[in-house]
Amino acid sequence: MPKKLTRRTFLASTSAAAAALSGATASRLHAAEDAKPAPPPGTFQQSARDVPIVEEADVVVCGGGPAGVSAAIAAARAGAKTPLVEGGGGLGGIWTAGLLSWIIDWQNKPGLMQEYVERLDRRGYYKLYGSSAAYDPEQMKLVLEQMCIEAGVRVRLHTRVVDAAVDDAGRVKLAVTESKSGREAFAGRVFVDCTGDGDLAARCGCGFDIGRGDVSEKGSDPLGDEHQCQPMTLIALVAGLDPEEVYPYVRGLAEPRGEKNPKGRLREAMQRGGHDPSYTVPVLFYLREGLYCLGANHEFGVSALNAQEITDATIRARAEVHRLVDGLRSLGGEWRNLQIVATAEHIGVREGRRVHGLYEVSTKDILEGARHEDAVCRTTFCIDVHSLDPKHSKGIEGGHGRVQPYDVPFRSLVAKDVQGLLLAGRNISGDFLAHSSYRVTGNSVAMGEAAGTAAAIAAKTNRLPQDVPWAEIAGAIDRVRGKAAG
Repeated sequence: MPKKLTRRTFLASTSAAAAALSGATASRLHAAEDAKPAPPPGTFQQSARDVPIVEEADVVVCGGGPAGVSAAIAAARAGAKTPLVEGGGGLGGIWTAGLLSWIIDWQNKPGLMQEYVERLDRRGYYKLYGSSAAYDPEQMKLVLEQMCIEAGVRVRLHTRVVDAAVDDAGRVKLAVTESKSGREAFAGRVFVDCTGDGDLAARCGCGFDIGRGDVSEKGSDPLGDEHQCQPMTLIALVAGLDPEEVYPYVRGLAEPRGEKNPKGRLREAMQRGGHDPSYTVPVLFYLREGLYCLGANHEFGVSALNAQEITDATIRARAEVHRLVDGLRSLGGEWRNLQIVATAEHIGVREGRRVHGLYEVSTKDILEGARHEDAVCRTTFCIDVHSLDPKHSKGIEGGHGRVQPYDVPFRSLVAKDVQGLLLAGRNISGDFLAHSSYRVTGNSVAMGEAAGTAAAIAAKTNRLPQDVPWAEIAGAIDRVRGKAAG
């Protein structure tokens, strides 16, 4: 259960949720603690302590990926004092730390999504391949940081959300973080969880789903087989290839020249080099002069909520990427100078928590093309389930039906179980198959922009996000976009 808050500093404990108490009450608590039995074997009971509140803001955004950056910029542009808390050393999440380098389902998304692409284009680091956009991830870092600074967002990197405080009315009051500065808290009127895995929401006590199972079910194990998530992928940047020589293997270069199966050709080359990739449809994208993005591995059965499993998966994946590249280079010819420039600092996670919201985007919605009056964005991407079981397939699952363009409603961004918390990105409320469609980053940007704008309005007018009419939110988004364009 989340903590209860009664004053500006509160007591944090790793063994149980604790309330912020007055001196007299605290004395009674200490007496009770003295009488407590020793903690169970294999555990450590930490003493309660005061945690400083380092910032009081209108909107606190947790997670600095595509959704989080967009939420923070939108909130700040709407006039809200907005800190952005990110665990890594740069902004962008999967776009940068994950080296994804490829934006899907973005062209029908106005506002911030178009601004990002235009900024990259002006710098000469953007290419359009059909309906997808390729970019240099290092340039994306710079663009996102510049836009946050220009909007007045206070960026805090190297800081991870580890806890939360909720008052007696069920409203989120604090996001608790850990960093080189120690344990700190950020106070806000409204919070936006853009952590990808719903870390803040979970620490607030929100219910959530994982995989094909509902962890709110009695006796449900969030790490059990029924909650197994889609596999993870470690992306790499590679260089040393002449695009005129390798175009049959490269997505975006092959198709215009009549080559219909660059992924299949790439896998065949890897097999000739002595290694069969764990992802049977590996992909190579061309980013810019001499630079390519490679996605060729699957790490199956890894929980997004288990740090050791993620660590082990990262080490295995990095070793596989090097084996695949070494094998290709051994073929000589067009592969003779192939080299790895970098592997991602964060393995690509497709699926974590899906937090319960006021509306759940469903399989029925995406197959029937649902329309909503409070539509945040229209999603056009397909059902994209990477096989959960390598014994069955190491590629993409089929047979789930064909997506009709559908709306993601604002209600799916509003947390159901606590007040004052919005969601944006792949952790919004939806079922397993719907999530595999809306989770791509073009949609995440639109969700973040809507959530940030709604959070700013709610904070400034002392309302809950769900009490702000969608017409008011949409109008504010349009006004801010107009100012940005002007």
